[in-house]
Amino acid sequence: MSNREDADRLKALEAKIAALKEPTEEKHHSEEHYSQAQLAWRMVVELVAGLGIGFGIGYGLDTLLGTTPIFLVLFIFFGLAAGVLTMMRSAKEVQRKQLDAAEQEDDARG
Repeated sequence: MSNREDADRLKALEAKIAALKEPTEEKHHSEEHYSQAQLAWRMVVELVAGLGIGFGIGYGLDTLLGTTPIFLVLFIFFGLAAGVLTMMRSAKEVQRKQLDAAEQEDDARG
C-alpha cells in the first residue's frame, strides 16, 4: 500500500473515532412522551371546547330564530358528545403510542 492510502485510511478512522466520542444529544423526557398532567389538560380542553362550540351554535340559532333555548340545550348535548368522542380518540392515540413503544423495547431486548 502506498502512503497516500494509509493516510486516507487513518483520516477516515480518526473521523469515525471523533464521531463516536461526541456526546449524543439526549431528548428531554417531556419531548418524547406526554406527562399525565399534559394528557389530562388536553382532554379537559377538548371537552370544554366541544361544550363551548355547542353553546355558541345553540345560542346563535336561538337568537337568529327567536326561539326558546331549545337549540341551546340541544347543541350543548351535541357539543358534549363531540367532546367525549374527541377525548376517546385522543386516549386511543396515546394508548397506541405507548403500546408501540413497549413493543419496540421488547424487540430491542431480544
